[in-house]
Amino acid sequence: MSVVDTRRDQIFPHLAKDQIEQARRFACGPPQRFAPNKPLFRQGERNASSFIVLDGEVEVYRHDSAGQESLIVEHDRGSITGELSQLAGRASLAEGRAGPNGCEALAFDAPHLRALIIGSAEVGEIIMRAFILRRTSLIAEGGTGSILVGRASEVNLLRIQSFLARNGYPFTVLDVDNDEEGNAMVERLGLVDNDLPVLICPNGALFKRPSDAEAAQCLGMMPDLDPNIVYDVAVVGAGPAGLATAVYAASEGLSALVLDGRGFGGQAGASARIENYLGFPTGISGHALTARAFAQAQKFGAEIAIPIEVRSLTYKGSPETRRFTLDLSNGQRMMARTVVIASGARYRRPEIENLSRFEGGGVSYWASPIEAKLCAGSDVALVGAGNSAGQAVAYLSPRVKHLHLIVRADGLEASMSHYLIDRINALPNVTKHFRTEVQKIVEGPGETISAVVVQRKDQKTPEEIPVGHLFLFIGADPNTDWLKDCSVNVDDKGFVLTGRSAPEDGGSRTPLETSLSGVFAIGDVRASSTKRVASAVGEGAQVVAAIHALLANSK
Repeated sequence: MSVVDTRRDQIFPHLAKDQIEQARRFACGPPQRFAPNKPLFRQGERNASSFIVLDGEVEVYRHDSAGQESLIVEHDRGSITGELSQLAGRASLAEGRAGPNGCEALAFDAPHLRALIIGSAEVGEIIMRAFILRRTSLIAEGGTGSILVGRASEVNLLRIQSFLARNGYPFTVLDVDNDEEGNAMVERLGLVDNDLPVLICPNGALFKRPSDAEAAQCLGMMPDLDPNIVYDVAVVGAGPAGLATAVYAASEGLSALVLDGRGFGGQAGASARIENYLGFPTGISGHALTARAFAQAQKFGAEIAIPIEVRSLTYKGSPETRRFTLDLSNGQRMMARTVVIASGARYRRPEIENLSRFEGGGVSYWASPIEAKLCAGSDVALVGAGNSAGQAVAYLSPRVKHLHLIVRADGLEASMSHYLIDRINALPNVTKHFRTEVQKIVEGPGETISAVVVQRKDQKTPEEIPVGHLFLFIGADPNTDWLKDCSVNVDDKGFVLTGRSAPEDGGSRTPLETSLSGVFAIGDVRASSTKRVASAVGEGAQVVAAIHALLANSK
């Protein structure tokens, strides 16, 4: 059964009379009357309001790849329109029209909607749950959002799929090789192989071989940043640490800007299951956990811009009057009074022959449902011995024919949690190869992987293991290249020094403050940090107290 079938009352709740009266205080203005079939909001429209229906009905439609529309829901008295896009003023994923008898409704733009959710805890809980579940159901059921047309195993198609999935954006994939509708789409649009993959946006715009930034811009995922605003805090990185900073800073009245070049969640967002995070005894996927944090940060009004990379950090003024400037990949410059470095780490690339040829196709640095679907029923290899590797093994093994776990060390005990080792030992289709390294990827027909060549320490001759996909979980290097032109000190591995480890420029250092007053570092990017989600979240909360203290003493 679908999410809508099992949780319909929560997805489409009805506010009671007293709850509607509470909501009136936060509306944009008095109730509005809409004539029959009059649009309240259109698919792809930015900053579309949400509406609480007072009388009549609002019919909400989605549009498919052929331009046909289908009814999602009919909202009647007490219902509220919208989903997570409305919370942050992003592009609407559906179209809403007044019913055949017209309707009367209260409008809530993004600021007023957030004020309602925060100002009325009871009503806010109902709305937040409904919006989160609506987005979940849109992703699960398909037919809404963008349309991707291409070949299932093509690298650029996988890249865009991964980008949209990591950012919790619904999409539909039409495979031109195995889908009649995909073939028909190619013919109808006059596309050739070099045009693929194609992205068709909800507003009808078409992009050939789009970049992640082009996809985000077309789909209305990015905010309109105002370079004249000086934010209280700019957070670089939207992993657990950065999102925690955004939640606590925004909830305490600080203006917060979060920038990330890939998507929310960081490496934690790619974890198939996190089982040792406090409060989730049955475990939770990294994406589900960080998606909730992403929605929570937006609820409190944090501005989150994805995918935008920070290219450099510069500053002017004394420690008391300092202003920081962040140069962005889209050509803009944003200013902030403080900066939090939460840029985490980038996946480490081992020295394997032919590696770059297959990255994004047959080689993956994470194990999401997209990769699992590609590998279903085939043999795969996974390199790594940490907890992220163990979680990936447990996630992939039921979905593949056989999994070869390749580990350079003598065992797993020194680097992996005991519960994951026990789980792996119980998996019947996992073969462990200790004291072994991958040397080469063997190309198969159609630019696919047919095998990996491994070298065991106790053997002189390399061995070839037939696999169709290679997963790499061998750790990560700090993402700090963008700091090279400022006075933030790093250790010999590139991790940011903080607290007593950071040389001072005339002032004392709080534990998370870097060598540059007003700049802090948290999470995996910080030297000597504990590489755990709980630690990252804790540092994200802790750093806000230090920011408050610094801003109180600055001009």
